[in-house]
Amino acid sequence: MADKQISLPAKLINGGIAGLIGVTCVFPIDLAKTRLQNQQNGQRMYTSMSDCLIKTIRSEGYFGMYRGAAVNLTLVTPEKAIKLAANDFFRQALSKDGKKLTLIKEMLAGCGAGTCQVIVTTPMEMLKIQLQDAGRLVAHIFTAAQKKLLASQGGLNGAAVESSSARPTAIAISKELLKSKGIAGLYKGLGATLLRDVPFSIIYFPLFANLNKLGQKTPEERSPFFVSFLAGCAAGSAAAVAVNPCDVIKTRLQSLQRGVNEDTYSGIIDCARKIWKIEGPAAFLKGAYCRALVIAPLFGIAQVIYFIGIGEYILRFLPSKRD
Repeated sequence: MADKQISLPAKLINGGIAGLIGVTCVFPIDLAKTRLQNQQNGQRMYTSMSDCLIKTIRSEGYFGMYRGAAVNLTLVTPEKAIKLAANDFFRQALSKDGKKLTLIKEMLAGCGAGTCQVIVTTPMEMLKIQLQDAGRLVAHIFTAAQKKLLASQGGLNGAAVESSSARPTAIAISKELLKSKGIAGLYKGLGATLLRDVPFSIIYFPLFANLNKLGQKTPEERSPFFVSFLAGCAAGSAAAVAVNPCDVIKTRLQSLQRGVNEDTYSGIIDCARKIWKIEGPAAFLKGAYCRALVIAPLFGIAQVIYFIGIGEYILRFLPSKRD
């Protein structure tokens, strides 16, 4: 973030607004990333991001690309607010007398931010993945040709087809998980989420801070907003690709439903071992470019929001409304 002093409420507002704008812009790419990561060898429906999006529009309509967006838009505000504000908090706590932070301290601050955010990130990702992947599973199990064949053979009536292809909702999934597994059900994949988000933050925040400084003419001046935007994009995409193997594992572990003949996993090590053995090392990079395309603008936008200081303007406006 910019090094200027920003109040905590302003930081939370900035992070929330940045998350809402970013998610709205890039959610279809995130949906493609989830579906590409979840498909396994022998069960491939999509050959690329563009192929996934085209097939999604054809089978589910335009709004099919935003399946699961409501969950993200609801929870991304506290998630991004916690991440961005926590990093600023730890940076200030580790800074002594305003001195420049060492790289190790910058990484520690990022580690703290990544650890804090999983409180919201894990259940958000858990629900989002089920909703995003539902269309892939329905299309995989019941193609139009299969429906006609099964119906003609009496193996599956119309009601059963409709039931099988019914779209899950976040509320229904949450109720089922809470009923069967308690609050722990919403935190399935917590370890894998930490494995992804902590290294991401360790890489992203120090990298952004140092790239952003390249635009400063003097240590006291702020970098131009376009430098902050580009630094956020570059740092975000680099960190996203670096931790993509962890994201693939997290996505697989958090998927509750599987396609026909798709593997199930008992934990992080079992998942990593099976992916490596069955699909090869390249499988850990599935969806990497999609993830880079999602993360880059998300954090670029976040830096611009912080630079503009929208949260501060809103806080100035609110008291005047109450007076």
